[in-house]
Amino acid sequence: MAIEGAGAVVTLCMALAFVGVHLFVGRLRFLEQTPRSRWLSFAGGVAVGYVFLHVMPELAAHAKTFERATGFDAAAAEGAIYAISLLGLVIFYGVERAIVRSRGERRPDAEPAEGVFWLHIGASALLVAMIAYLLNHREDSSAIGLALFFVAMMLHFVTADFGTRSTHAQIYDARGRWVLAAATMFGWATGLLVALPQLAIGCLFAFVGGGIILLVLKEELPEERRSRFVPFISGAGAYSLLVLAERIAHRFA
Repeated sequence: MAIEGAGAVVTLCMALAFVGVHLFVGRLRFLEQTPRSRWLSFAGGVAVGYVFLHVMPELAAHAKTFERATGFDAAAAEGAIYAISLLGLVIFYGVERAIVRSRGERRPDAEPAEGVFWLHIGASALLVAMIAYLLNHREDSSAIGLALFFVAMMLHFVTADFGTRSTHAQIYDARGRWVLAAATMFGWATGLLVALPQLAIGCLFAFVGGGIILLVLKEELPEERRSRFVPFISGAGAYSLLVLAERIAHRFA
């Protein structure tokens, strides 16, 4: 459902907060530590919690829209919408493999080629623009639903941008962060001006969900990250409790 009027001002402030993360994540020096910062692992847990507690259930609703729009039976429509989520995961996996290949097996800490950087930033900008668009178009149009979406995506951007900057520090600070900031505002503005069909909204949600899953696991799983399991599970658990409380309150309201 689209957001208009005063709601547009609220989503504008949220989009600007996303821009702030893109531009200034490099100043969050407390995140640069080994073992991995507890805050990054916590943020990753929240983002995964959002995907499984909000995106996946909404995909079931969008599968019914897909069924009506395409004439597929229920099983085929559900399979198609989840295939789009898988596509998001596969695309970002491909980007990560390109980074590894660019560095070479003997230079694991080397700076990837500039062309790989722009592939990385291009894919990230696409995801960022989709998320900013969804600020104004979501299945859950409640204020609490918007707040939960904002918190989860804000923390996701901290994790994702920190990882991107760690891979391409100099070029990210010089140009990459501005591309992500522009993509955010483009996605938000497009959300105000263009109302896509519900079928397309469902596809966006599916793609975003798959991309976020890959990006979070990419940041948390590698052994050299020395990630922290307790903060990760705490983030997922805290977000789950918030969602459960919101749904209970909504049911008895």
